Amino acid sequence: MKPLIYFICTGNSARSQMAEGFARQLLSDRFEILSGGLEPSSLHPLAVRVMAEAGVDISRQYSKPIDVDRLRTADMAVTLCGDAEERCPVTPPEVRRLHWGLPDPARAQGGREARLQIFRQVRDEIAARLQSLAESL
Repeated sequence: MKPLIYFICTGNSARSQMAEGFARQLLSDRFEILSGGLEPSSLHPLAVRVMAEAGVDISRQYSKPIDVDRLRTADMAVTLCGDAEERCPVTPPEVRRLHWGLPDPARAQGGREARLQIFRQVRDEIAARLQSLAESL
């Protein structure tokens, strides 16, 4: 059985779905990859678009709640919540936790291009952190 990496945030829509998409591309040969959220919401269409720009298709992923039993058995949990008003999921003390405090691009204000830019910034930060994580594992 492969070790499990679980990406979690408040809603399982943009950040954790993007992280799951990149992780599946980089790590799925060595790790089982899951994502979930406290308050699952629809996969954001701008997340799908910016990931497609990066060559990663997340259009078939879906938003899901945190599976507490699976989280308890995870080898690593990566929390991605970064906005002050968010409730960040609590992880079991026995699970190695990384925290990547990233803003929720789904809450971005402004016109379509301004929001796309924020989605791209968050996507690029997730990609860089995952690349670094992949190299360290």
